[in-house]
Amino acid sequence: MTEDTQKQEKKPARREDWQTTPMPEKQDTFVLKRHFTDEEMNVLRQGHIPCEMEDKWFFYMEGPVLWAHRSWTGTCIYRVEFKEDGCHTVTVNRDPGQYGCTDIGEDLENLNELLGRWANDPYDHYKEMISETHKALKKARRIK
Repeated sequence: MTEDTQKQEKKPARREDWQTTPMPEKQDTFVLKRHFTDEEMNVLRQGHIPCEMEDKWFFYMEGPVLWAHRSWTGTCIYRVEFKEDGCHTVTVNRDPGQYGCTDIGEDLENLNELLGRWANDPYDHYKEMISETHKALKKARRIK
């Protein structure tokens, strides 16, 4: 089977494919200004089902809305409603027991980076894991 045939046969990820929790009542919203190509949107519409423990994200789309959950806990972290004008509405989890970030600027940076990686085919979750680890160490001032 060729790689192109495998891509054609891949079914999009759906909510039912992973054990998830809904977005909590405590949340915040912001606008992400970014344009995506048709190809990038097609890749995002496929979603992603984690295959390995190091793969930290499960995401799927329902209509124009992308739901992003942490794979280990199923916790919903981001909800992105894509808009034609490139001004996408993002809802972010603010339950401190589920998600520790409280800064919209940090969320904007993180989500923008995630979407850039997720919109690539294939998505490289190892690169994502290394990037997240580096950011956490940098934030803890363990590296420069």
